[in-house]
Amino acid sequence: MDNNWKRTLYLVWFIQILALMSFSFGIPFLPFYIQEMGVTDPERLRLLTGIINSAPAIGMGIMAPVWGIIADRYGKKLMMMRAMLSAAIILTGLGLVKTVAGVVAFRTAQGFLTGTITAAVALVAGETPREKMAYALGLMTSSSFIGRTVGPAVGGILADTLGYRPSFYLGGAVMFMCFLLVLFFVKETKGTTKKRSEGNFRSIIKLLTVPVIAVLVTVFFLRIGQSVARPYLPLYVQQLRGSIEGSALVTGVISAGASIMAALAALTLTRLGDRYDRIKLSCLFLSGAIAISIPLILSGTLLGTGIFYALLFFMLSTVEPMLMSETLELVSENNHGLFFGVRATIGSIAWALSPMIGSAVSIRWSLNAVFYLIPVFLTLTLGMMFVLRNLRNKKAGSEPA
Repeated sequence: MDNNWKRTLYLVWFIQILALMSFSFGIPFLPFYIQEMGVTDPERLRLLTGIINSAPAIGMGIMAPVWGIIADRYGKKLMMMRAMLSAAIILTGLGLVKTVAGVVAFRTAQGFLTGTITAAVALVAGETPREKMAYALGLMTSSSFIGRTVGPAVGGILADTLGYRPSFYLGGAVMFMCFLLVLFFVKETKGTTKKRSEGNFRSIIKLLTVPVIAVLVTVFFLRIGQSVARPYLPLYVQQLRGSIEGSALVTGVISAGASIMAALAALTLTRLGDRYDRIKLSCLFLSGAIAISIPLILSGTLLGTGIFYALLFFMLSTVEPMLMSETLELVSENNHGLFFGVRATIGSIAWALSPMIGSAVSIRWSLNAVFYLIPVFLTLTLGMMFVLRNLRNKKAGSEPA
């Protein structure tokens, strides 16, 4: 059996770990970074936290399908290189910027020009045999969590010892190294001709069948459930501790714990998706996540927050890889890049809305209230999973024996 796909998978997985590490050195601590720039009013701080976390999603939502079409036409490796070189420049710029407006500008540019995860997953999906797709996408999901484990821990130490700016400089340097690794070592062996996609927005309309639209709605709710509280975790930790001093390190440790558990699940539980019903498994894990979110809300302590936050992501990290591997069976290989681009747009819309929803809730009620949104959106996700199961069963029942 040709094992070139394995070489590509493991190499891209390793590079993506480094890429997510580089983002996570400084990005999780932006609420502290802008306080250092003089933002101290609690309501303004929460509003700006929402804005700087929504800003990248605007550009990503616009550009993701465009990059997907270009990837299908000219190659997914090229899109990885574009995303990583742009990210290296932007991270360095975040370290140099002196104002909150500058932070917003670079974060907006990040959305338009980066997107390393989408590019990497699209490349891996194009190289991997379908019968190994759940495993491959699960492994790629683990790269995000592993990178976000090491990144905040290292970034928290750097922030508490040297300040926030060195975290962004280090991130830019590591990201540039990722660019070089892709340039010299990653090989794209499938679908590298310029005519492999229709290459226009008419293909988006053809892509959007009823099951695919249902998948995208499911992803939308799932992404909000996963991310709505994340931007406010640093402020929540600061509130529980009663001081900003040392809160970056504690936030990094809590984020690292969640990422370790998520990576463990993505490396192990997603293998079940190549053997058993993926939608049923996803429903099971979502139900577990909803149950765990309740004690997370009620904990009110750093230890309880850390434990239940980690368990929450242990349950959630397997859902999207299984959902994507199920959906790729509905999408032509020639349009994988486009599909991941459209998915990235939907994810970006959720990413844009999540911090603003959290901002509105935290200002209207409290930081604690933001965590109540987690079970709400995960329940909506679970409902969509049942819709997907019914659509699949109807399709199977209508096919001739």
